Amino acid sequence: MYPFVRLAKEFILHRNAGDLPVLGAHVSHHRCWPQDLDVFVEMNNGRILTILDLGRTILAQRVGLLRALRQNKWGLTMAGASVRYRRRIRPFERFRVVSRCVGWDARFFYLDQSIWVGDICAAQALYRSAVTDRNGIVDPARVFAAAGFDATPPALPAWTQSWIDADATRPWPPELPAGT
Repeated sequence: MYPFVRLAKEFILHRNAGDLPVLGAHVSHHRCWPQDLDVFVEMNNGRILTILDLGRTILAQRVGLLRALRQNKWGLTMAGASVRYRRRIRPFERFRVVSRCVGWDARFFYLDQSIWVGDICAAQALYRSAVTDRNGIVDPARVFAAAGFDATPPALPAWTQSWIDADATRPWPPELPAGT
């Protein structure tokens, strides 16, 4: 089940947090609870993605994106992700999530998120996201204008561009094995 209580907690905790620039970083603090665990008594990888979702939601609030979405009746969707898991998160362990936009192109926004236990990065994800309306994907320049931001997009980090290029070579729809 989606952690609506955690989401409400994040909105309450960050209700007076200052606005962020579009490329600013939002930091949130969490704890691994028993309901987050898998059979190996560590935070479930799906729960990690959900915790990252909470970070992106508050980031969107702080940069003015949620307001623009509501005003324009737009939606927000994830269009791809690449995740690295490097350290287990154990029961009751405290951790922080760092969420930031690293740039955009003609269709998508690219978000970098990481989970830190102390000074050790436990997980990191790169997301491709899009704003949508009933006609499909909304041009990011239009989205940023609605959010009050009108700058030229920064050059994407090389590692982000490499992921975009590699992902473009993957067949879509995926090829099904014979007999399936």
